[in-house]
Amino acid sequence: MLLRLLFVLLIALNIAVAAWLLLGDSGTRAADPNEGDVPRLKLLAELPEPPVAGASAPVSAATPEASASAPLPSPATIAPATPATPATAPPLPKPAAPQPKVSAEAPPVAAATAPTSPRRSYRCLALGPFPNQVDLRAARTAIASRTVRSRQRQEQTSESRGWRVFLPAQATRELALAQARRLEAKGIKDYFVVTAAGELQNSVALGLFHDPANARKRRDEVVAAGFPARMSERTETTPVWWLDVVVPDEAGTDIRRSIRTPGITARSTGCF
Repeated sequence: MLLRLLFVLLIALNIAVAAWLLLGDSGTRAADPNEGDVPRLKLLAELPEPPVAGASAPVSAATPEASASAPLPSPATIAPATPATPATAPPLPKPAAPQPKVSAEAPPVAAATAPTSPRRSYRCLALGPFPNQVDLRAARTAIASRTVRSRQRQEQTSESRGWRVFLPAQATRELALAQARRLEAKGIKDYFVVTAAGELQNSVALGLFHDPANARKRRDEVVAAGFPARMSERTETTPVWWLDVVVPDEAGTDIRRSIRTPGITARSTGCF
């Protein structure tokens, strides 16, 4: 059974090959390039030179058929090629125009200036004295919007603390005590002998007074009793602070009114 089947398949295969050999050929024949009616192809190197720039007819890509039928141009009709000017070449810069020479005697031309506003004038003031830096900083803040610039400085000042009446210092403490006993014998009270080191050591103090009139009255009373009483002002050196400011002229009169510390004065000072 298997052999019969193989035999049938072999016969069918032979029939198929015979049919393909007989019917598969279309009958078309390949063209021979050597025959005369077949157009001949040309390489680009065999084509004639392109026409020169500026020619009226543009050069188009030649097809094989056109290349075969078009006649070759004669050497007489080919114009000599001229170099074409590139379209993107930048124009040559023009030479700069000669500048006129200015003689040394020619007057300089004045530069144009914009009109300016009238110049403001300023003044410098010293405000003080301030007894402490707290009051000075408060005043500086109050007038900051009306000042151009400011600075603070410290000075030492002698402040009066009243008046004293006394007897001159003795050479020793014993002499000072003897003088005090004589004062008491004359009915003069309220005194004491100074024992502290200093220029008034071994002197007899007769009182301290805020009013100079009362101090003179006490001195005259002791002098009338026969003692060389003296009167002097009692001073104390203390630090004070000043505020120097630069303000416009129109703000100088109102600057003092903005400071609430009593006893502050405003005086002219050197500018800084």
